[in-house]
Amino acid sequence: ELRLMNDRRWPWLVLVPQRPGIEELHEMTPLDQAMLTFETNMVAQALKRATGCTKINTGALGNIVRQLHIHIVARSEGDPGWPGPVWGYGLREPYQRSDLRRFA
Repeated sequence: ELRLMNDRRWPWLVLVPQRPGIEELHEMTPLDQAMLTFETNMVAQALKRATGCTKINTGALGNIVRQLHIHIVARSEGDPGWPGPVWGYGLREPYQRSDLRRFA
């Protein structure tokens, strides 16, 4: 499942493997790990093409939401919080509905 983080400061996608009860990458089968890597790469490449960003940040933290999920964030020099992480920086700025639909 591919989701969009509703924060217009960064184009930010979340990839959620549909594997109930899986919290960590190492809990997945080798085949599922390979597929997740492939899907993560596809999403990252598409996000980079769509945004023209200079850097893609990818992470799987899971400290708050335990279900395994992969964050894929488009970053560019000068964006809010650059070069630091997106987590914990400022307040979320939701998309306007029209911008959300356009991006999606």
